[in-house]
Formats: sequence, C-alpha cells, structure tokens
Amino acid sequence: MNLALLSGGTGWHIQDLMRAAQALGQHADVIDFRTVSAGAPAPHPGRVPLNGYDVAIVRTMPAGSLEQVVLRMDLLHAASFAGVKVLNPPRAVETCVDKYLTNVRLAKSGVSVPLTIACQKSDDAMIAFEELGGDVVVKPLFGAEGRGIVRVNDRELAWRTFHAIEQTGGVIYVQQYIAHPGWDLRIFIIAGSVIGAMKRTATQGWRTNVAQGGIAEKVEPSHNERRLAVWAADVVGAPVAGVDLLPGPNGEWFVLEVNAVPGWKALSQVCEVDVAKAIVRYAVEEYRA
Repeated sequence: MNLALLSGGTGWHIQDLMRAAQALGQHADVIDFRTVSAGAPAPHPGRVPLNGYDVAIVRTMPAGSLEQVVLRMDLLHAASFAGVKVLNPPRAVETCVDKYLTNVRLAKSGVSVPLTIACQKSDDAMIAFEELGGDVVVKPLFGAEGRGIVRVNDRELAWRTFHAIEQTGGVIYVQQYIAHPGWDLRIFIIAGSVIGAMKRTATQGWRTNVAQGGIAEKVEPSHNERRLAVWAADVVGAPVAGVDLLPGPNGEWFVLEVNAVPGWKALSQVCEVDVAKAIVRYAVEEYRA
C-alpha cells in the first residue's frame, strides 16, 4: 500500500514510521501538511493531493490561522470522502486537538475529568478561579507535551495571567488542580487494546510530561485502568490514542487528555514495544475508516 505520513517535518516519529513501513514492505511518503491542497471535483496538476494514497497517517496539526487549521481539517475529510483511510479519523483529530471539546465529549459519556471552565473574558475567568477553589491549571486550548501549562493559586497572578491571555485573543482554559502523588499514567491504545503503558513521575515541579523532565517507567495497568483508557479513546473515536490518567486524592482516576496524535518515543523505549510497526500494521491490515 501507499502511505502518506502527514507531518510538519522529518522528526523522530516520522523516521520511525518510515522504518516500520519499509520493514513491513509498504511504501511511505512524508508530506508536509502545509503543502497539501485539494480541489472540487479534483485537484489541479502539480498540487499535492492525498487521494493518490491508500492510507494517510496524521502526525501533526500544524499551527496556523483559523482558516488554515479549518482547511487542514477539511483536507482530511476530503481525503476520507475520496476513499483514503485517514488515521486517526478526521472527527477524532478534530475533537482531540481541542482540549475543551475533548472534555465535553468525555464528561457527557460519564468519564471522570477535572472540573473545567473555558472563558473568553478575564473577568469571567476570575469568577471561574474562585469557583474552582483558587488553585487551577491554565492550559492552551491547543497544545501538547505540557507546553504552555501553568499552575496558578494566587489571585493577583491569576488576574495577570488571564488578562494577558485575553489581550492576545486567546481562550482562558482553566481546570481545577487535582492533588496527586506526583505521577500519572500514559496508556497507549491501538484498536481497543493496550499495547503499552508507562508511569511518568515529575522531577521538577508538578508536571509529569517526559518532554518537561518527567521520568518514565514501564507499568502493567490494572483492569480498571485499562478499561478507562480504552473507554476514553472510544468516546472520542480514536483507534490510535495516548490516554493520560491521573490518580486523585481519594483513589479515583481522572482522564486528563486523549491524544489522537500521540508520541511514543519514551513509551517504546521503556516498554520495549515497536509502536510504529504496530501502527503501520494496523493501518494497512485492519483499519476500516
């Protein structure tokens, strides 16, 4: 089969997918998402369409203007309409790239998530700050690897933070801070099965992301932890997902995030599992869009 690897570059994950595709006897091309175009009913010669491929594996949603991001999502839908197997499905990517929409979908289905309020005005965010107990985590609506996340438990700092976000036209996305033991779980799902899980322990501050200095170690999740992760991935419609689970102070579990474009560099190392090969094999042999 012909695979398109939608990327913003040729980083480690793309190289790993290229290696896996070659090992499995599949042809793969790296395509910069920002160069893809489409037409109606067909693209003009010289453009970079996706409908010449059997499978498109989404590895990024590049930053851009609202119109650019919407067009990129449209291109995934157009490829899917043309018969290309897009992994993850466009609707799953659309949901998971937006933290608030993800939380809405999870909460509506009964999955436990931290109390969350999204605001457009700093005055509303200050009310939310008080409602959430004066100890919140502020996150960018779009983002990954723990970048741009801050914990705020001071009223003056909260006002300054919210005001700055409002002035830049951003969304003020605040979550109640969950007191936790300094670690969380990342569980990697493919087609409803757990292929690996790791415990991520914070070494600097409270953030556990490996990209922010967290230490990863292999774990064997319990039946309940597996069930929750698979359930969360299913709710957002992502056959391939990285699900982050946070233990609460009373033994409960919260789903922090479902990533539809998950990384696996640390997980593949600590779990000694070939994630890239598992993804390519699933995309080629089992996936039905």
